[in-house]
This record gives sequence, C-alpha cells and structure tokens, in this order.
Amino acid sequence: MLEISVADLHFKARLEEAAAPRTVATLRRLLPLRSKIIQARWSGEAAWVPMGDDLDLDLPVENATAYPGAGELLLYPGGHSETEILFPYGRTHFASTLGTLAGNHFATLVEGRGQLGELGRRVLWEGAQDISLKEIAPPAATS
Repeated sequence: MLEISVADLHFKARLEEAAAPRTVATLRRLLPLRSKIIQARWSGEAAWVPMGDDLDLDLPVENATAYPGAGELLLYPGGHSETEILFPYGRTHFASTLGTLAGNHFATLVEGRGQLGELGRRVLWEGAQDISLKEIAPPAATS
C-alpha cells in the first residue's frame, strides 16, 4: 500500500503487483520519494512528478495505458519524454509533444478519491505542490 501526501491532501493506493510486478519493484527502490507535482502540460486532467531525462529505470511495458482513469497512477520509464509519475485526477489522455504515450499502471487509489478535484485545482491554479510517497503496511484483515 502506498501512502501519498500532496501538501495537506492524503491518499492511499493499492500497488498493482500482479499486473505490473517489475514496475512495482522498481518503484519500491525509489521510496520514500519526496518531490514536486505539477499540472500536466499535454495530458488533460492530470498532474505529474518529473523525474528527469537521465533516470534510466530499464522497465518493460507492463500494464500500460494511455487513458488512465482518475486515481490510476502511471510510471513512465522514459524514452520519448522524461521519466515521470502521472497522477490523473480526471479525464486523461497521456501525451507529450511527440503525441500519445503509454505509462505502466502501477497503483490505484483506494482512499482519498474525493480529494482529486482539489488536487487538480491546486496544481492548476496554485502551481507546484510538495508530494511524498511511501510504502505502508496494508490494513490488517478482520475475521
């Protein structure tokens, strides 16, 4: 389970280990992650965490999509654009100046979905926001 904080907004996301095992394993090596999240330039209602042109994650395409739903997080390992995490908060078509991109869907929000509109408002109207991602233990099952 991922715990994601954007300023005072808090989200929890299920890691998609079965569908994207190598992507999840790579992400775990990057955690905990502190960065900035900004409005995506060409992808519609989405924010992104730029990770640079020089970060080579050596990831295959797995569980990839160009049309993630709100709360379906993608990791783009670089190539036609820089390495990034895409955080859709509404209707999204993942793209760059070169056209459509596909990113590996590695996590899905399970808590905090009601805050997605506020996340979008903030990155669009207030600019870059602090973001942190860390792995936490999943809640204990009740019997």
